[in-house]
Amino acid sequence: MICRVIPLPRQGDSLVQILPLWYNHSNFEERGVHIMINKDEYKSFSDRMDKTVQLLEEEFSGIRAGRANPALLEKLTIEYYGTQTPVSQVGNISVPEARILVFQPWDASVLKLVEKEIQKSDIGINPNNDGKCLKLVFPPLTEERRLALTKQIKKYGEEAKTAIRNVRRDAVEYFKGQKKKSLITEDEQKEADKEIQNVTDKHVAQIDKLVSVKEKELMEI
Repeated sequence: MICRVIPLPRQGDSLVQILPLWYNHSNFEERGVHIMINKDEYKSFSDRMDKTVQLLEEEFSGIRAGRANPALLEKLTIEYYGTQTPVSQVGNISVPEARILVFQPWDASVLKLVEKEIQKSDIGINPNNDGKCLKLVFPPLTEERRLALTKQIKKYGEEAKTAIRNVRRDAVEYFKGQKKKSLITEDEQKEADKEIQNVTDKHVAQIDKLVSVKEKELMEI
């Protein structure tokens, strides 16, 4: 538990005498009570780590693993009535079979637009357009391609972990600055560093799990 000592007024203290004591940390230990430090001080750093993990998940969802994955189309957008609109908002995306992805538009006029967007993307598959829907058939990955994608996934994972550690560094510097300004004690700084390390370890473990799951998916025949 992280606590901070707040001075209590002595009998006879005037308001002018009391107020400076509440803002002068050097007086905290002379007299007073303990309160919890607001945990929101950690939240901004934890949120940045959460965002890094989320971006990695999105990156992995766009890597074709020899099977149909709706996320491959969900990241695409088309210009619809003058606005860039996600493909998932102009039609239904389904997986009728493990290696087949189907896009069924709600408005037939967008079919050609979506087809062109798929062809421009890095999906690497030319869709079959029958005038009513688009069908993408995913061929199985070659062993060479699997190994290349596995290497790429590990690279993305390491980059994400580096980003997490950079956030940890920023957090450590922040609390070091708080200590230098006498806004927190040395014990509080140590406790903050410990808490940030725990948050860092948790996010690194999440990244390792994402990499492991994606590697397993790629190696499935």
